[in-house]
Amino acid sequence: MAIFILRRLGVMLLTALCMTFIVFALTNLPPNLEKLAKTQAGMRITDAEVASWIDRNGYGQPIPARYAEWLGIVPAKVIETGRGLGGRCVRLTGATSVEEVPRYCGVLQGQWGYSTKFRVPVSEVIGERLARTGILMFWAFATMVPIALVIGVLAGMREGSATDRALSTFSIASTSTPEYVSGVIFVVIFASSMVGLKWFTGSAKSAVNGVTFENFTLPVVTIALYGMGYIARMTRASMAEVMTAQYIRTARLKGVKFRTIVLRHALRNALIAPFTVIMLQFPWLLTGVVIVEALFVYPGFGDALVQGAQANDIDLLLAVSVVAVVVVLVTQLISDIGYAFLNPRIRVS
Repeated sequence: MAIFILRRLGVMLLTALCMTFIVFALTNLPPNLEKLAKTQAGMRITDAEVASWIDRNGYGQPIPARYAEWLGIVPAKVIETGRGLGGRCVRLTGATSVEEVPRYCGVLQGQWGYSTKFRVPVSEVIGERLARTGILMFWAFATMVPIALVIGVLAGMREGSATDRALSTFSIASTSTPEYVSGVIFVVIFASSMVGLKWFTGSAKSAVNGVTFENFTLPVVTIALYGMGYIARMTRASMAEVMTAQYIRTARLKGVKFRTIVLRHALRNALIAPFTVIMLQFPWLLTGVVIVEALFVYPGFGDALVQGAQANDIDLLLAVSVVAVVVVLVTQLISDIGYAFLNPRIRVS
């Protein structure tokens, strides 16, 4: 198992480097840098002033060199211009003399950059927004996974029964309803004066100061409902397949109680396939909450991604992309390890 994990970690590291380099190259294309220069220095600056701004802020070097500086594995170049010192480390630290400029100022040294949108270090934006989305993800998972597993198991226990058809219809309906549709419907029914219930608030902005049942229920239910159907369908298919296995038929012929067959013999094997699907929900929740956060005005990780893209905030976009890539790779590693534990045949092979 240790060799298996080490191999996976090596693949994760290589994949992360490749993905971050692609994102870095795309966000540092000349049109993006020109747009960033005009955003920071004024829309009416000349082409020569744009080129000067790009060189002064350390964006003028080749992309591989800047990527190595961004990672923090090579010393950052200090550029002396007529207006003073320039370069990535000077831009991030505000140093005024060569002696004050640190040699390394990359991600490995904890320097994620400066957000031109929020005017604060990127690490502050990412940490704050990630924590908020983490709370939303936690409650969405705590609602979605148990209900989806129960629906899938109940539907798959007796394939073709009325219960199976009813629960399968519910699962398909929930999955086929986009979040922006179900969210609007929930707001109209439970938060607006049109119906008059007003059980919850239609905005989750107040959840920043404290999560309550009123301001967090609708976004959590909107996310959970969409993901619930997919997990339930996978669980139902896996459960139905297990219930037709030879060892289940043998147990029935021996007179074992149906409840015992389900709980002791079928349930564990039926949860192997849904486990992978559940782990895949983590990266989907992290980056897929953009619509829900926008709909319920919740300033989370997805909202930071949207605002960073709209403002061409390169450092923020890079940090968001790195976090998303790491979350995907880590959840895949956990999924592979968990799959090996759940299915002993993986370890033997």
